[in-house]
Amino acid sequence: MSPETTAPRSLAEALRARDDASLSALLRSRPDLITPVPTDLTQLATRAGTRASVVRALERLDRFTLQTAEALAVAREPATYDELLGLLAGDDCDPAVTAAFPHALGTLREQALLWGADDRLRLVRTARELLAPSPQHPSPTGLGPTVGEATAGMSPGRIQEIVAAAGLASTHDSVSAVTSLSGLFTDRSRMSALLDEAPAEAVGVLSRLVWGPPYGQVTAEPAAHLRWLIGRGLLLPTAPGTVVLPREVALHLRAGRAHRVTEPVAPAVEAATTHRPQTVDAAAAGQAYTTLATVEELLKDWHEGGPAVLRAGGLSVRDLKRTAVALDVPEPVAAFWVELAYAAGLVASDGEAEERYAATPAYDTWLELPASERWARLASAWLSATRTSGLVGGRDAKDRTLSALGPGLDRSAAPEVRHRVLALLAELPEGASPDTDSLLARLYWERPSRSVRPAPDELRARLARWTLSESELLGVTGRGALSAQGRALLGLPATADAKAAEPSGPGDKLPAHKRHRPVTAPVPHSPAERAAAATRAAGLLAPLLPEPLDHVLLQADLTAVAPGPLERPLADTLGVLADVESKGGATVYRFTPASVRRALDAGRSASDLHAFLAAHSRTPVPQPLAYLIDDMARRHGHLRIGAASAYVRCDDEAVLNEILADKRSQEFALRRIAPTVLVAQTDPASLLTGLRTMGFAPAAESTEGDVLISRAHAHRTPPRTAPEPVPDGPPVPDATLLGAAVRAIRAGDLASTAPRKDDPAAGRPGNGGLPRTSSAETLATMQAAVMTGEAVWIGYVNAEGSASQRVIAPIRVEGGFVTAYDHTADEVRTYPLHRVTGVAELADDQP
Repeated sequence: MSPETTAPRSLAEALRARDDASLSALLRSRPDLITPVPTDLTQLATRAGTRASVVRALERLDRFTLQTAEALAVAREPATYDELLGLLAGDDCDPAVTAAFPHALGTLREQALLWGADDRLRLVRTARELLAPSPQHPSPTGLGPTVGEATAGMSPGRIQEIVAAAGLASTHDSVSAVTSLSGLFTDRSRMSALLDEAPAEAVGVLSRLVWGPPYGQVTAEPAAHLRWLIGRGLLLPTAPGTVVLPREVALHLRAGRAHRVTEPVAPAVEAATTHRPQTVDAAAAGQAYTTLATVEELLKDWHEGGPAVLRAGGLSVRDLKRTAVALDVPEPVAAFWVELAYAAGLVASDGEAEERYAATPAYDTWLELPASERWARLASAWLSATRTSGLVGGRDAKDRTLSALGPGLDRSAAPEVRHRVLALLAELPEGASPDTDSLLARLYWERPSRSVRPAPDELRARLARWTLSESELLGVTGRGALSAQGRALLGLPATADAKAAEPSGPGDKLPAHKRHRPVTAPVPHSPAERAAAATRAAGLLAPLLPEPLDHVLLQADLTAVAPGPLERPLADTLGVLADVESKGGATVYRFTPASVRRALDAGRSASDLHAFLAAHSRTPVPQPLAYLIDDMARRHGHLRIGAASAYVRCDDEAVLNEILADKRSQEFALRRIAPTVLVAQTDPASLLTGLRTMGFAPAAESTEGDVLISRAHAHRTPPRTAPEPVPDGPPVPDATLLGAAVRAIRAGDLASTAPRKDDPAAGRPGNGGLPRTSSAETLATMQAAVMTGEAVWIGYVNAEGSASQRVIAPIRVEGGFVTAYDHTADEVRTYPLHRVTGVAELADDQP
């Protein structure tokens, strides 16, 4: 008979009846089943029932589908469609549950967690063991054991006493007595009549146990109302001093519901505030510019070599604090920027003996990109990174502190949560920011915990909160709402107007069977898809970023105001000549003697600095600034320091006299060896720094007497690749792999299930192990099959010694080889005859 007319007797038979599209959907939703590719459908069914695979599949069910599985775990086996629906919808037949139930049932069947026709529904054994109630592992339903399970160790006499006390006729055996008692508890009218006779205190006890946990403690001499319940089997003893509420009694008290609250419809994400989309995009673009400036500032601070790498890896607490001060941000935010640069491949360890963090060569390439493309690179790296900066400062399993850039920060669920949070923001009206509590409720419905009481700070909730704050820092969102470039980064349309059939108010609601399904955004998986999404996001952001300016506004108080972002050469030179005093919409630079001396030390002359300021200032160069530059240039290099241990020389003897008279110079042990020369018992660098601290402006000189120009040395690591995300299980297979896997499984199943002719005397098993025949028999059977065009079943051992069975249709036999169409591989192959263990003919009714 065909699979369509025969009820499957196992999960393997149910899978065998599926079409290729259904098998592909199973392997796509549970990619662990395809690693490695199963040899046939029996092996696929076995792998689908393993504990690790079932746990992984259950963790990816939405709330209502998981509730459906939990209800099936407490239903009788096998259950019917109506019985399972009754456990979810209750006696009042909740219409929302009724509408959503077919989709939940289809999901369980598609993922091979459930099999059988609608009149014989079965949960796979492992799933039932995980979800069924037990004293050690209470069910999320709060139900206890059935009457049959609770009375399994009870004496026949005691069972008969309970039956008699419940008003039932006595029976001749315990099995019929338990059946009679179960029938009473499942009969709504008779149970109602029995409970009407119960004392008020007894009803109170039942109400406390009805929603779980179903176990209670009793004394050796229970009260009268407890004796009434125990005597009639409404409470059954499970251990000395412990009683349990039977499942059938609880379901009657619950009006047939397996769960206290059934959630067939996904909770809606509510909008907290709404802004104009243009305002959102502008705010996000402003933050995107801040992102670029902050990352550049971070790497500029580490330009000559950043903090040392801890022995265990990562930044020390002190270095993170120092970085936070340099960036003028809190430490958690500093950790985010450091991890972002690391995820984008812009910073890494230099790998030297005294290991330090530094910019990578990729940073120099990144700097040459347009601003919008630089931002897209950072945003894409953040979206797919598994490293989670929010964990910095916490503790690992061994109670060690987690440090920025250190080990232990990878969380494989992070990319999926980030994508899902942003996709839920995309479902809101444009410009709307979400209510955080409703967003977390939606995420929990889509991926609920299987524990009875999930922890309020579970990882997915923390990841969602971190996503909201990090996306705002990064400029993916603006004022809490998803920006246009954020939508593009997800691969979504630029606006949400194309969103179809989305409820907009109480009068515009979708049917429940459509509303309960989570809407998912297309997640770019391949590098090409991610690159295309990043390019589109950069294109949308580019017009919103301010154009770099080639000028500043000099002011009489020795400051310069940059009314916007500056061109890089101007910003770099100004960063040497002046100190940044404040940031924001306009950056304020302050000129000081130390900053001007820094520019002179870098090789700039006074005339160079005057020309630079005149060329790039929209206002006249203030006289105080010109005087400052001239004064510092006049004093710069007036003193010369070299190696003696160190010496100071100056044409002006009065200046040297002033140094010797200053008490602060005593630590250098200076003495005069000539009218214009002093020597010191310290190194030149320390003497140079000390005299600058005293208010002088000395310059270092070489052994030839030339002024040494000090320029910042850019320290770079060897070429480094960005850290690879830690995968959350096997990768989702693409269409090509799925097609090949389904063909291989089908062909292997054909080889393992094809009927064979029984001939034990000739060594040809029917559906047993590999066939074993002599070389002469193998050759004769192959040659006969070539002439008749029939397929045969062979055992084959490859060069590695791995045995397999195949169904082949021989085409040619010559030179010790057989060329045949291999149904297992779905292609023509050639096999050495000496590796064929045996051959058997297929049954006559096999096509």
